[in-house]
Amino acid sequence: VFALIVFACLVGDGYMSRPEDPELFCVFNRNEDACRYGIGIGVLAFLACIFFFMVDVYFPQISNTADRKYLVLADLGFSGLWTFLWFIGFCFLTNQWSWTRAEDVYIGADSARAAITFSFFSIFSW
Repeated sequence: VFALIVFACLVGDGYMSRPEDPELFCVFNRNEDACRYGIGIGVLAFLACIFFFMVDVYFPQISNTADRKYLVLADLGFSGLWTFLWFIGFCFLTNQWSWTRAEDVYIGADSARAAITFSFFSIFSW
């Protein structure tokens, strides 16, 4: 759920334009990489959650012990990696938000703060 919130906040209000310039820019210090990183890990985390949920549903039907072992290790390894990536994302978004000028942000401030907050919560949930 947290990954979906981060993704939705950045896609919905993560890009904006100035009234005199119709070109879109990222609200995080005009750094496109910050928005792309948040959207990327949010989408991949959501898809991975769906995959691992399906694995958990079919897990009792898997009779091969080696396959079960590899699935559990894959889940553990992916969760560890994604915890690290969410930590990097939180630090990156927070750093870029701290350098953002107030006049560059009109509407997307709440969504940017929500993306930062839920990327922090994702560290612990993963």
